[in-house]
Amino acid sequence: MTTSASTTGASTTAPVANARNLALAHYAARGVLEHVLARHGCTFQQQVALRAAITADAPLTPDDLVTRVQDSLKADPADIRATVDALLAKQLLVTDGEHLRPTDAGRELLAAVGDETAPVSARIWGGIPDEDLTATGRVLALVTERANAELAALSA
Repeated sequence: MTTSASTTGASTTAPVANARNLALAHYAARGVLEHVLARHGCTFQQQVALRAAITADAPLTPDDLVTRVQDSLKADPADIRATVDALLAKQLLVTDGEHLRPTDAGRELLAAVGDETAPVSARIWGGIPDEDLTATGRVLALVTERANAELAALSA
């Protein structure tokens, strides 16, 4: 879509979705989240792991949690295990037999981060037409599916 700027006579072209634009959007949004997480002494990877543990339908084993985080972040399993160990040391997760369970402190941390990021997210996402969000969601789901398939093929 091309629009003309009436005051200058210049035209601007809407950016086409590509890997660079996706990465720029991801890192800008992640930067906002990491700023909030830092105030709580939490890393991005710790937050992802904690969220996975809290939102799981059933308690996870450490191996299950590592797998879920690896599926999301494509991070090194050893780094994820260190993240799980850090969450245990901070008492945001506890062991219960062979499973991990989030503590009240872990749930409170995630809730506090959500409360702090909600108004920022509203400003970032606010005013974007629903049809644009729907189209973007479809494109991102397809890109994720294709990239996961390529990664699987590379890892085989």
